[in-house]
Amino acid sequence: MAFMDIARRNNVTVTGNPQGRPVVLAHGFGCDQNMWRLTVPALADDYRVVLFDYVGAGRSDTSAFSEDRYGSLSGYARDVVEVCEELDLRDAVFVGHSVSSMVGVLAAAEAPERIGALVMVAPSPRYIDEDGYRGGFSAEDIDELLASLESNYLGWSAVMAPVIMGHEDRPELGEELKNSFCATDPEMARVFARTTFLSDSRDDLKTVTVPTLVLECLQDAIAPREVGAFVHEAIPGSTLITLDATGHCPHLSAPEATNEAIRGFLAGLR
Repeated sequence: MAFMDIARRNNVTVTGNPQGRPVVLAHGFGCDQNMWRLTVPALADDYRVVLFDYVGAGRSDTSAFSEDRYGSLSGYARDVVEVCEELDLRDAVFVGHSVSSMVGVLAAAEAPERIGALVMVAPSPRYIDEDGYRGGFSAEDIDELLASLESNYLGWSAVMAPVIMGHEDRPELGEELKNSFCATDPEMARVFARTTFLSDSRDDLKTVTVPTLVLECLQDAIAPREVGAFVHEAIPGSTLITLDATGHCPHLSAPEATNEAIRGFLAGLR
């Protein structure tokens, strides 16, 4: 696939310092690269910032969507690797929000020469509780969530967006997330949702050998703090920072604290 095809497929945007270390910003489920707009200015002076949309999100080329490919996180990781290859990124820092944190883990394992560090923002390797592991949801909870999403995606978006954002005092944040959800093709969202909420990437964490920052929030309805602790424990040498923030999208609700943590981590990399 030619570069222009990949750039168009994933709506790739490159900004910032062309001489700086590349930093790839990857959005989560139901979002697009615009969700990083408060982070980009904090990085642009010193880093080459790469943004993109997963196929089915934002301004990506939806004709490239395939349920076979995107029915597993490895399909999204392949997109990341292909973007990195076409831009010839080396030793990039991959910043992934939510499920994209696990996509980054897979991409780093597939192309270690391309990705040299990971930043996980509100990550979760497994959303469903099991004996000895708390993901935050029972299997029945996830079944109901997916059934609701598949039967009435717009209604699901209106109900879930404020819960995910976690800021009743700032309804504009929940409204923005709802609008982002609603802009996503419902059928493609269904596939990504099942891929996200039914995935189990816990064993994949053992493959991480690069410097890793784990960012969690004090209160997060999607990824409780037990999850952050699990990810931190599973990745030797990782750094865990608990942001004084509420909700699952701290890069929108608490951008100053999020950006400070990311910049501090980047400054410590060699």
